[in-house]
Amino acid sequence: MSAPTMEERKACWAARDEFWRCLDTHTEDAPRCEKLRRSFESLCPQQWVKYFDKRRDFLKYKEKLETEGFHPAETDGKS
Repeated sequence: MSAPTMEERKACWAARDEFWRCLDTHTEDAPRCEKLRRSFESLCPQQWVKYFDKRRDFLKYKEKLETEGFHPAETDGKS
């Protein structure tokens, strides 16, 4: 795989950002973003898609921790 050109990188990032905005707007109706997902996948290398998917999950988890705080799992006292 050759490295993407600057124009290809910009197109990939723009598609990613548009897809993520759609997901943020339509949290309860993610299928509405399917067309943008396909565009994102077609404009970005597959390894980047996997990375960006994991990155988004991490950022959403981090945001949740910052707003709600950490809540350890309930234990019944047994080790």
